[in-house]
Parts: sequence; C-alpha cells; structure tokens
Amino acid sequence: MIGHARISPRSAWAFAWGAVIGTLGGLIGLGGAEFRLPVLIGFFRFRSLQAVIINLIISLVTVLFSLVFRTGLAHLDVLAPYAPIVLNILAGSLIGSYIGTHLASRIREGALHLVIVACLICLSAVLIGHEYIFQVHAAEMPHAATVGAGLLAGVVIGLVSGVLGVAGGELIIPTLMLLYGIDIKMAGTLSLAISVPTIGAGLFRYSRSPIMRQVLPDARLMIGMGLGSILGALAGSHLVRYVPGSLLTMFLGIILVISAIRLYATRRDRS
Repeated sequence: MIGHARISPRSAWAFAWGAVIGTLGGLIGLGGAEFRLPVLIGFFRFRSLQAVIINLIISLVTVLFSLVFRTGLAHLDVLAPYAPIVLNILAGSLIGSYIGTHLASRIREGALHLVIVACLICLSAVLIGHEYIFQVHAAEMPHAATVGAGLLAGVVIGLVSGVLGVAGGELIIPTLMLLYGIDIKMAGTLSLAISVPTIGAGLFRYSRSPIMRQVLPDARLMIGMGLGSILGALAGSHLVRYVPGSLLTMFLGIILVISAIRLYATRRDRS
C-alpha cells in the first residue's frame, strides 16, 4: 500500500514543471500554456496531438481556478456589463476552435509539429512586443466594424487555442484593449471568461478523437502539472510587484522562441 501511495518521478517532474510555468505565467498575467506545450513535447516526449490535448485539459483547470481567484464566485456579476463584448469575441473563438481542432486532428504528425512551431513563434513575437502593443490607443471605428474585427480576432484566438491547447490570453487581452478600450485589469478578467468556453469547445471536439483515450492514462501527470500550475500562478500573482513586467515579458518571449527552435530541431523524430 505504501508503494502505491508513493509519488512517481514522472508525477514529481510534472508538478515541478507546472509550478515553474504557473509562476512565470502568473508574473505576466497569463496561464503559461504556451510554455507548457514545449515541455510536454520535449521533456515528457508526448506526440504533438497528445501534448495539445493534455495542454488543453490543464489549461481548462488553471483558467477556471484563475477566474475564481480573480473575481470570486460571488462577484462574477462584474462581467455582466461586458457581456456583448465577450459574446462578440466568443462567437469568433468558437468557430476558430472548431477549425483549429479539426486541423490538428486531420493533418499528419510532422505537419502539426511545424504548425505548432509556427504558432509558438508568432506568440513569442506578441509577448516580446507586449509593451509596445499596450501603448497603442484603442481604435475608433464604427460599431459594425468593431463587431466584425472582434469576430475575426476571435476566430484567430480560437484557432490558436485549438491547435496549441492554450487559453489565448496573450491574444485576447490586446484585442480587448485595442478594439474596445478596456483597461488591462478588466481585460485580464474578461480574457479568462472568454477562454473557458473556448477551451471547453476544443476539448469537446477532441473528446471524439482516439487520441483522447491515449492520454487519459496520464491522469496523474495532468493532475500533478495542474496542481503545480495553480500553486505557481498564485505565487506569481504575489511576486509580480517585485519583478519588472515589461522586461520579464520580453525575456519569456525570447525563451519561447528558443523553445520553438528546439521543437523544430526535433521534427524528424516526430514525422
């Protein structure tokens, strides 16, 4: 019985990685799933689609906890005035999630690996340029144009979420700020509210994939990494006042580029 209660080295590593990634994500106000994916593929040696599905499952758990931590269950009504904006982007993100999951499920392993690398490089560019993006004033457009732009942005967000298994906060937050003029704190909260159904839609699509049955036996790893991510996010949120955010975001963007390059270098092993 004692042997069965023992934590495996794999689960311990999953918790440790989750804590590190969660802390870094908490420091910059994101979930950190874009950093988790290279670890799942490079360190734990999951195949690309397996890693995406596991990343999506862990992302759903961490985003739900983040939303509760940020607003509290009794204060979710603060989101009500922003419901039209959330629904605008969400309408596009659900479409994008459908396209992304369909793409990831249908293309061959080597091609998906390259798509993941390309998406990670794009996200790294967004992270590196975060400080400059936030300095741009909100666009002044007619209402119909804003709705159309929000829908299109949602499609891109859902597509990236479905392909990478991420919450997409690094794309949602700038979209909310640039299109709707929402301050960064509220944009972070609304980002979580948009991410939950987007991730849920992606998981629903993947639930019909045979790959889902292959990742379920790794529940201990997912639980360990999920717990580490939640605790790390809490730690990061408390440490954020001591770390210069702009430099950290740029540094993490560079790390993401390096991770993407390393994944590209292993593409022959994934084909």
